[in-house]
Amino acid sequence: MSADRAALAEFLRMRRAALQPEDVGLPSGARRRAPGLRREEVAQLTGMSVDYYTRLEQSRGPQPSEQMLAALARSLRLGADERDYLFRVAGHAAPDRFDAATHVAPALLRVLDRLDDTPALILSPLGETLVANGPAVALFGDHSARVGWDRSDIHRWFTDPSAREVYPAEDRERQAAALVATLRVAYGAMGSHSRAGELVRVLRRASDEFAAIWDRHEVARRFEDHKTLVHPELGRIDVDCQVLFTEDQSQALLVLTAPPRTEAWEKLRLLSVLGSQRFAAAEGAMRATRMIW
Repeated sequence: MSADRAALAEFLRMRRAALQPEDVGLPSGARRRAPGLRREEVAQLTGMSVDYYTRLEQSRGPQPSEQMLAALARSLRLGADERDYLFRVAGHAAPDRFDAATHVAPALLRVLDRLDDTPALILSPLGETLVANGPAVALFGDHSARVGWDRSDIHRWFTDPSAREVYPAEDRERQAAALVATLRVAYGAMGSHSRAGELVRVLRRASDEFAAIWDRHEVARRFEDHKTLVHPELGRIDVDCQVLFTEDQSQALLVLTAPPRTEAWEKLRLLSVLGSQRFAAAEGAMRATRMIW
């Protein structure tokens, strides 16, 4: 499939012009000469250089990869039809709508953009972190950049012992059962020949514990819950978990909160500070790298 560079460039320009900073969780700042986001803002959100993005809008430069297109679709808050169009004019086949773990529902992103003082993240049916805010990264780590099955919380739980450290030892058995029960829901919806079925087969080979729990045939989404999490610097944090699903149940926005003025509430506020500091440090490192190159 060949790319239509002119159509890609025009589409990117039009979608960028249709967005305001507050639509994507950025401060509005000073008054702007032209409507819409600036090119450097789209590049920042996408994780690409301003020069690379500028060349895309000018119908030149290399063909963007599927990973880059998925990031652009997220940055520009594209719906499923718009995402598919973006892929096709860039010369790629559109991703499978249900199996794809790269496109984030714009409606959930709009909510996430407004949550900066408490951990929140968007998950796929297979426990893959699609995007997380600063407090969630400070609590769980940044898993959205992982690749393959390592991106799935379910897979890491049964293959990487360090994945369990965020839960107290006494809660780990319950969490393991909850993860498998959630995978059962995805397996039932997506079928045995889907990515859910593949994950089940991978984990049955890798973990006797998973196989034993899977054979119990427990089926449930267990996002809404009260649980205790463990942060290496802040210690134990008691949180309430609430979830918002997309209409097709293919993605979930998970939000962690605590009652106001409690110890846990104060710790969640500290997570916001930790997340901001780490983000600023990462931005500084990126700027230094760009200066070196």
